[in-house]
Amino acid sequence: MRGPDLRRPTLRLSALKAVLCAGLLAVAARAAHLTLFDHRGAEHGERQVETTILLPPERGEILDRRGQQLAVTVKAPSIFAVPGGLQDPPATAKALAGVLGADPARVAERLSRGRSFTYVARWVTQALALEGVGIVEEPRRVYPYSGFAAHLVGFANIDGTGVRGMEEQEDAFLRGKARTLPLERDARGRRLLSGAVDPYATVGGNVHLTLDAGFQADAESALDEAMAATGSASGMVVSLDPRTGDVLSLAERPAFDPNRFRDTPYKATRARALLDAYEPGSTFKIFLMAAALEAGAVSLGDRFDCERGHFQVPGKLIRDSHPYGVLDLQHVLWKSSNIGATKIAYRLGPDTHYRMLTALGFGKPTGSGFPQESSGLLRTWRSWRPVDRANIAFGQGVNVTALQIAAATATIANGGVLVQPRLVLARRAPGGELELAPPSITHRAMKPETAATLLAMMEGVTGPEGTGKRAALPGIRVAGKTGTAQKLDPRTGTYSESKYQAWFVGMAPVDDPRLVVVVMLDEPKGLAHTGGAVSAPVFAKVAAAQLARLGIFTTPSRPGPELRTVQATPAPQTAPVDGSLALAAAEAANPVERFGDRVLVPDFTDHTVDEVRRQATGVFDVVISGEGRAVAQEPPPGTIVDGREPRVLVRFAHGPGEG
Repeated sequence: MRGPDLRRPTLRLSALKAVLCAGLLAVAARAAHLTLFDHRGAEHGERQVETTILLPPERGEILDRRGQQLAVTVKAPSIFAVPGGLQDPPATAKALAGVLGADPARVAERLSRGRSFTYVARWVTQALALEGVGIVEEPRRVYPYSGFAAHLVGFANIDGTGVRGMEEQEDAFLRGKARTLPLERDARGRRLLSGAVDPYATVGGNVHLTLDAGFQADAESALDEAMAATGSASGMVVSLDPRTGDVLSLAERPAFDPNRFRDTPYKATRARALLDAYEPGSTFKIFLMAAALEAGAVSLGDRFDCERGHFQVPGKLIRDSHPYGVLDLQHVLWKSSNIGATKIAYRLGPDTHYRMLTALGFGKPTGSGFPQESSGLLRTWRSWRPVDRANIAFGQGVNVTALQIAAATATIANGGVLVQPRLVLARRAPGGELELAPPSITHRAMKPETAATLLAMMEGVTGPEGTGKRAALPGIRVAGKTGTAQKLDPRTGTYSESKYQAWFVGMAPVDDPRLVVVVMLDEPKGLAHTGGAVSAPVFAKVAAAQLARLGIFTTPSRPGPELRTVQATPAPQTAPVDGSLALAAAEAANPVERFGDRVLVPDFTDHTVDEVRRQATGVFDVVISGEGRAVAQEPPPGTIVDGREPRVLVRFAHGPGEG
């Protein structure tokens, strides 16, 4: 028999055993219930071990025709928050706003959106160690050369969707596909992939443009110089291969940086060469001539009386800049006579004129595929009044894009076939082979003999008697046409007497055209505002540089406005120089491009006096002006010069904080 002193502990121990047994039975019953009847517990357990991760899509690259990267994708950190996990949302919002330099109210508003994942700031470098706040890496579109070819390349927005230019046109091909991958967690919560990851799973395809980065650099450099020299409000240069329709360069000013698209008005990012239509001025006379020659309405021996310098048509007095007297067909084009063009249009008839213009692609998009490409404005011939027939003959009352002008001119250059402008050279799907996009020949617009006759006539425009003599290139036959279009004043509905658009369209070499180049400067300032005075020299500079890249060497023969020296002056020889040693030293410091006995002038900008002297040793005779760093030079970068040791004038100045 137990003693009284042991009876109470025994009872307590029995009670504890009973409680433990009851607890174990309850746990077992609950486990059985969850296992057999309620699957939420099992699913919760699986979620603790297994989860998923979303791999964001990564856009493919945009490259030029030689593989130069114009748009790439990199990883960029973005700050996110899980509002439901924030212990003190107002304090977190204040802390984030302070680091990000953002409005605390806007950050707080973002943190109040539900309880799940939300972005606070995209593409940032700052971070905070706050509960419920973290950083995730996501794809960011980057344009390595900033504003280079920006209007054509376009940009993708912060969500990775192409919204301008080729980014928009090729968005479906460039855009990758988001993918969800299964993950497992170990006992410590670390994520473990449950299988191999395909490196192409989320990546989009690559697109090679027809654009050539070298050609584009030539066009942008020449356009920048012309803009500075003429004070133009805007400008563009388009060059085309007339055989394939490939757009080799498309330069526009003002420029913008697609890396900073959020700081740029959307309207300023449009490609004006494809989306904006303008009156082409007298460049349109070449297409009038094409229609008249093709229809047999005129011949080279025909003569037109332009004696008085003015000609009355119903509703308008047509004027020439000078009384030219009696002109044959060629001289009507060479002198760009409005009176002569009007008389040809009246002889031709509106229906025939209109058919040629539509056959050359005017009045509809070129078919390049560029988003929202403009059709221009070409009314049907049945609505042309007598005054319209005159106006359209010399490029008024009709609107065209620069690319339409280039494509129509290419038809003359290639023997009469309209070739659809091509912007995409090839595409490569992820992990696939490069697939070329074939050129598209739409139809024959004119007979080969018509194109050949017109090409010879246009060559005279750049000759001594023509309005485009400043477009001439030594040793190379050049054909072209000038145009000076008065701008329409929207307030008065009349043509301005002080605002013009200066055009030049040209082809070279005439015997085997390899390039068609269109230049337009909008509202050039000063007395020199015509296409022949300000745009023809830009053509000469662009054509000389781009032809050199095709192995055809020349230099512009005449200066443009304020661009005084184009062909360098040989420096006087003072003492014999060991040419081989000097050349080796110069090329080691800064390799120069040589084309036989010609040399491509490099860009000395931002270099010191000593750096410029070292780079020029044995190649150029440098004339130094000023101190500091190089800010200007003559001849400009990219000029191909003659002579054993040409002279280069380089001006230096101190920048802020220097000297």
